[in-house]
Amino acid sequence: MTERGLLVGEDGRTRCAWHGGLDDYRRYHDEEWGHPVTSDQRLFEKICLEGFQSGLSWLTILRKRESFRAAFAGFDFDKVATFGEEDIARCLADTGIVRHRGKIVSTINNARRAQDLRAEFGTLARYFWSFEPKPEERPARVEWDVIVANPTTSTSVRLSKDLKKRGWTFVGPTTVYAFMQAMGLVNDHVEGCFCRAEVENKRNLLARP
Repeated sequence: MTERGLLVGEDGRTRCAWHGGLDDYRRYHDEEWGHPVTSDQRLFEKICLEGFQSGLSWLTILRKRESFRAAFAGFDFDKVATFGEEDIARCLADTGIVRHRGKIVSTINNARRAQDLRAEFGTLARYFWSFEPKPEERPARVEWDVIVANPTTSTSVRLSKDLKKRGWTFVGPTTVYAFMQAMGLVNDHVEGCFCRAEVENKRNLLARP
């Protein structure tokens, strides 16, 4: 890792260094992280997985993601909302996921809260993208030291508080900011990363929900 948080890969491309040169993590960085998402199912999946990540690394969750998808009906929140005690017991016995009862119960609760959001806003995307920060709320340049120094932002605090008020759980401001970074509500690929311009172009072309 350089002082600027960049790493040059074997392909000659300069990337955010946090992928550490690991193939699966590099693919996630290149193909997913920061690319704007408007799919309700993917938004729900990500905010739930960020909750499971609490106290762990994202790489751990990423490598278990397919097992999580199998355990939670592909994160179709209408299906997850129907889960009961038998499903909780099934998930607790599933060695492919993080077997934390509180986080499993939280995912079921949040599926029901997602249904409430959809009923109010039409889509989850419309709700979440309404919290996209204004340009003046963003740093002039996204450098590694800025990201490290700001694991939360005023926007993620507002979103976290609003979700909690609506009954969501495991949605603290740090968790919520990681969700915003991953789903493209902000572009935190650092200056010099080849993905930064690509992601910014996608954000500029995006029809906001």
